[in-house]
Amino acid sequence: MYVRQPLVTVVRCGRHSYASGLKLQQLLAKSAQNLDDFAEFRNYIVLQEHDPVYTIGIRTKNYTKEDEDRLRKLGAEFHRTDRGGLITFHGPGQLVAYPILHLRQFKPSIRWYVASLERTVIETCRQLGIPDATTTQDTGIWVGDHKICAIGVHGSRYVTTHGIGLNCCTDLKWFEHIIPCGIEGKGVTSLSKQLGRHIGIPEATNAFLSSFANIFKCRLAEQADAVKRDTK
Repeated sequence: MYVRQPLVTVVRCGRHSYASGLKLQQLLAKSAQNLDDFAEFRNYIVLQEHDPVYTIGIRTKNYTKEDEDRLRKLGAEFHRTDRGGLITFHGPGQLVAYPILHLRQFKPSIRWYVASLERTVIETCRQLGIPDATTTQDTGIWVGDHKICAIGVHGSRYVTTHGIGLNCCTDLKWFEHIIPCGIEGKGVTSLSKQLGRHIGIPEATNAFLSSFANIFKCRLAEQADAVKRDTK
């Protein structure tokens, strides 16, 4: 059993396209293919904000080319992905975090991993002043009947990709054009809406990273600091 606290490198990408974020996470995840020892894998958590984009997971739930064209006409991109979950929206004002972890450095269980992500987001919300964020029978994190965070992950040979989309100060009107995550009769919300004040991505990121380190029992290092450690 791997007992030393794993090191996770924090990569802050700022705002960019979904395609750029997807390419980056695929590149980082592929580094595991050439390693003989899982302990040598460098774990990452990629933090970013996307240009407006609708994405669907491996369960397309009857989204057609006509639906894709309709959503593109709104000014958003549209991508089909290999993550779990149904359709959702990513865009400005939403913290998107992709943990790229080798689970054999943590616990080799996707179920444990998803539960830990859920606990991380719940703890993030509590730190910011939302004590009633929770899980339900539906995916994601909820405040009452309103989803505040989408979760969709992919795992291959114990290496995780994709992750969470936490609404901070997102324009929630983007969600009116879809049935978020295929769940009918429920809405979406944001940190800002729940707290009645502006919660930007930087403030949410600080709370998220603190919660992530606590729940995953890991050490965090900013990308530049991690590179310096490797060159010593």
